[in-house]
Amino acid sequence: MDETRLRGELREAAAAHRPDHARMLARVERGMAAPAPRRAGRPRRRWTVAAAVAATVAGVLGLGGLAVTALQDRPAPPAGAAPAPGPAARAAGTIDAGSNRWWAQSDLAVTTETEVTALTVELRVALTGGIADTGHWQTRPADDFTATVAEEDGALVYRWTLKEGRAVPPGPHTFAAQYNHAEGTRDASADAYTVVLTARDGGRTILRGGFG
Repeated sequence: MDETRLRGELREAAAAHRPDHARMLARVERGMAAPAPRRAGRPRRRWTVAAAVAATVAGVLGLGGLAVTALQDRPAPPAGAAPAPGPAARAAGTIDAGSNRWWAQSDLAVTTETEVTALTVELRVALTGGIADTGHWQTRPADDFTATVAEEDGALVYRWTLKEGRAVPPGPHTFAAQYNHAEGTRDASADAYTVVLTARDGGRTILRGGFG
C-alpha cells in the first residue's frame, strides 16, 4: 500500500475520532499484507510503515477506550427520569346545607383512588365580615393529622397535615370548617381550597378549587 495514502487515511480516522476496533485492525492487516514499493538505491521500509500504522491505531484505540471508560464511570440517569405520576384523586367544595344567616360550614370532599402517604388540606374562608372560627372536623382519625386555624392574607385558613408515618387509604374523605359570619346570606365565591397528595413512590397531585 502507498505510504502517503496510508498516512492520509490514518489522519482522517484520527480526526473523526469514532473508533471502530474491527475496522481499524482490518486496516492494519491490509497495510502489513500489501507489498512495499521497491525504489532503486533505498532499502525496503515495510517494518517502518507497519510500526507507524500500529502506533497510530493503538493511539486511536487507546483514546476510544478512555472515552468509553469515562462514559461507563459516569452515573447513568435513573430509569424513568420523568416524575412519578401522582395519586388519582378529586375534590369538591360546598357550603353545608345546615348553614344559616349567622353561621356556616364549608365541606371539602376529597376522594382518593390509591393510598396516600402525605396529605395537606388547606381550606380558606375569605374574611367577608364577622368571620370567626367555631370548630372543624374530618372523617379520618383526628390523631392522624396536625390541624391549625389562623388568619392569613385576608382569609381564615384551616389546614390539616397528615402526620409522618400515617397514611390515608383509598376512598372518600371529608374536611369541614365551621365559622360565624355577619348576618345574612354570605357570598362564598372568594373561598378556596388546595389539596396536596403524595403517593408512596413520591408522585404528587395538587387539587385546587372554590366554594362559589
